[in-house]
Amino acid sequence: MRRSSLRTSLFFASLLLAVLVVGGVSITTYIVVSEVVAVAAHDAAVQASLRAADIAKVRATDAALEAANRGLTGTERGQEAKRLLFRDVPVMFRGGRDGVEVAFYDENLEPLWFSDERALVVDDEARQRAMTAAKPVESAQHVRQPPLVGLFRPTTLDVLTVHVPIDLPDGTRGIIDVTYFPELEESIMDRVRLPMLVLALSSALVMVVMIQAAVGWILRGIEQLRLAAESIEAGHLEVQLPVEGNHEVANLARSLNLLIGRLRHRAAMQTRFVADASHELATPVAGIRGYTGILRAWGAEDAEVRDEAIAAIDRESRRMARLCGDLLAIVRTDQAGGIEAVPFDVNELARESMASALTRYKHKGIEHAGPPEAALEAVGDPARLEDVISVLLDNAFKYTSAGGVVTIETQATDEIVTIEVSDTGIGIPAEDLPNIFERFYRSDASRSKATGGFGLGLPIAKAAVEAMGGDITVRSAHGEGTTVTVLVPRDLSTG
Repeated sequence: MRRSSLRTSLFFASLLLAVLVVGGVSITTYIVVSEVVAVAAHDAAVQASLRAADIAKVRATDAALEAANRGLTGTERGQEAKRLLFRDVPVMFRGGRDGVEVAFYDENLEPLWFSDERALVVDDEARQRAMTAAKPVESAQHVRQPPLVGLFRPTTLDVLTVHVPIDLPDGTRGIIDVTYFPELEESIMDRVRLPMLVLALSSALVMVVMIQAAVGWILRGIEQLRLAAESIEAGHLEVQLPVEGNHEVANLARSLNLLIGRLRHRAAMQTRFVADASHELATPVAGIRGYTGILRAWGAEDAEVRDEAIAAIDRESRRMARLCGDLLAIVRTDQAGGIEAVPFDVNELARESMASALTRYKHKGIEHAGPPEAALEAVGDPARLEDVISVLLDNAFKYTSAGGVVTIETQATDEIVTIEVSDTGIGIPAEDLPNIFERFYRSDASRSKATGGFGLGLPIAKAAVEAMGGDITVRSAHGEGTTVTVLVPRDLSTG
């Protein structure tokens, strides 16, 4: 794998993406979990302080009753009740239970009893506020590290102390400090750290593998496209891209297969065209060469042979000229663009084409009809349309016997001009109709030497009509005549 290859670039991109996505999700999850755990620790501290205060209040009441039952009064009863209270405090508040440490302070904020030295929090200001406000006050020892640090070393959370004012049995007011050490929560965070890191690394690895698999699949398709392009450039059009599924790559492969198919068909048509054109040109060339040999051998001695050879050479040369003209017409119609959009009269153009055809085929005595005398205005390419009409009229007169009829009709809507050329000639066999627009194709009925055609007229007409954005269709029955219908836009300037 080259460092500069697309696959390598995409690998590093996918790796970076996986690190950013999975790392971001993992960090966010850890932060949320740590916040939830911190809130849980805070709630646990508050609940522990409430329980401690309730226990102390109940025991203080019981101690006062017990001192009264002993017959003590006044200051002695209060001191005895206080002594009884703190006699039982060590039993009621065993140090370290569930991470809770308790300390009692008198009205001067001097410690009376504490479960552990950890309970002696240095925060007289918070105790004084609790004493003055006669309600619990919270304070925290800020030992908690930034959230992200807990991903790499043991977790530490804030130690929370709740200072609760309480009435002591001797009539004074004291403070109970309930300090909560979140050791359980810290251990939970420490236990989930390793699985979370393993899960993050596994997720990143899976993500990179999946992205690379997808990239590999896409790049295989691109590689196949590249190979297909190289094959096309080298002239090998047999390649076919594999098409699987209904996704974008498969759709692109289908489109390229269609393109390759069209190129293959066009190459085959071009090869056939060159072969057919060469064959058609070879015939008059062979005739000219043959009659040239006759002239050299006997033309000087026999005037009749000379005249026959000259007439044949003239006939074959004119045949070559017609074929070259048809080939040039095909080249012009194959070229994109070159469509004019000028105003002209379709009926006048049709009348001129009809007059020209009548002049060429006057000897056949064929009747004609149309087009209408009224003007039919259109905006388009009169030269191309004249070529089309001339081809259709030439075919109609060529394949219609003496006494037959050739008709041209025109009509139009706001958008379409319709031109129909009909004849009562020999018609086209049904099996030949699908092929009549192929170049150099001639049905058996039109192959007589008298017609002199090359099978290029209808292909030229079709190419010209399609270049103008129109359509051409043929209806024919063998022995009954043919009708060719041409539809072209009436205004090419708006196309």
